[in-house]
Amino acid sequence: MELLIRPATEADLEELRELEQGLIRDERPFDPTIRPDPVHYYDLPALIHDPESLLLVGVSDGRIVSTGYASKRTPRPYLDHDVYAYFGFMYTRPEYRGRGLNGRIIQELRQWARERGLEEVRLTVYTGNAPAIRAYEKAGFAPHIVEMRLPGRG
Repeated sequence: MELLIRPATEADLEELRELEQGLIRDERPFDPTIRPDPVHYYDLPALIHDPESLLLVGVSDGRIVSTGYASKRTPRPYLDHDVYAYFGFMYTRPEYRGRGLNGRIIQELRQWARERGLEEVRLTVYTGNAPAIRAYEKAGFAPHIVEMRLPGRG
C-alpha cells in the first residue's frame, strides 16, 4: 500500500471532520464525560494555518486514511523544559490499522519537532485504550502520568 504523508490543507476539511468524528466515536466508550453529538475536538482550520503546528494526513488511493498533528506548547513553569511538542488527532481509519501508518505519521511529526528544538514530546491517551497505548509504546512513548477523576454524576 502506497502512503503519501503531507500537510493538511483547507481542501481536506471535509474528510478531516469525518475522521475527527471517527476518533470521537472510538474514544466515547473510554470517557463518559464527552458531550452528546454534535461535538468537535479540534479547530481544524486553525491547526492547518497555525505556524506553531503541523497537521499531517496520510493519503492512500486519493483518500485520507491517517492523521496526526504536532503543536509547540509551553509547559507548566515548574518543569525542566521551556517548550515541548504535543501530538494529537492521532487517528487511522479502522480498515487501515495495523499497517504502521500511525508510526509513520509520528516519525514525520517527530522530525518537525526536532527541527524546532522541541525534544520533549507528549500526547494523551485513555488508559483503557490498549491498542493505542501499544502503538505509542511501539513508537517509543512511555507512560508518564495518570489523570484520575472523581465522577461528579451518579
